[in-house]
Amino acid sequence: MTRLAKTGSARYSDAEWRMRVDLAACYRLADMHGFSDIIWNHITAKIPGTENFLINRFGLRHDEITASNLVTLDPKGTVLDPGSVSTEHDDVNVTGYVIHSAIHAARPDVYCVMHSHAEYGLAVSALRDGLIPMVQDAMPFYGQVAYHEYEGMSTDTAERQRLAASLGDMNAMILRNHGILTCGATVGEAFMLMYYLERSCRVQMQVLSTGREFTTPSADICRAAAAQYERFPHGKFEWPALLRLLDERSPGYRD
Repeated sequence: MTRLAKTGSARYSDAEWRMRVDLAACYRLADMHGFSDIIWNHITAKIPGTENFLINRFGLRHDEITASNLVTLDPKGTVLDPGSVSTEHDDVNVTGYVIHSAIHAARPDVYCVMHSHAEYGLAVSALRDGLIPMVQDAMPFYGQVAYHEYEGMSTDTAERQRLAASLGDMNAMILRNHGILTCGATVGEAFMLMYYLERSCRVQMQVLSTGREFTTPSADICRAAAAQYERFPHGKFEWPALLRLLDERSPGYRD
């Protein structure tokens, strides 16, 4: 029998409530770190044991997201939460449904998907060379970044197959002329991949703006450095520290 959550709404299982708390935290942290875009962009998390996933209610800022005001979507885009009208995309940005449903359907290993229009990721998305392995923070992405060609705003459900095919088995993707996307088996993994991907993009644009010659490590060194990061799974060590930060600065995410 499913146990009900001891905190938050009694209509959620413990597993769903923990995922809601983590996802709400991710929205708040995204806002703190400059990954939000007023009411745009989206982060989703799959509800354990189901095919349904959680997303922000359209119109709320990232810093307004709480564990209880997240919206539940089924794979067809129907809003399932009590009190919402159960028709397609009622309370949800359609582009969020298209992008995220594609990845959740194609990648059962992925529990969280994070998409951002953060400015340096946008800048790199317009570069023909994409992400360049200039600095240590970029090494985990060496040979591990997918690319998806721009098709305009993602409102066509037919794009879902192409998005999933572009991502393949990778956990980071640059959407050409659009932004960046990360995903992971945990919310913490998706967030930390976004953190380092955006920072790598920022440093790259800062280096390129100098107009000076730059160096990059050899392919062998890049591969070796990428392998070193496997000892420190993204989010495993950082996520508890980030939750402590939120509990000090923005504890309302748990509501």
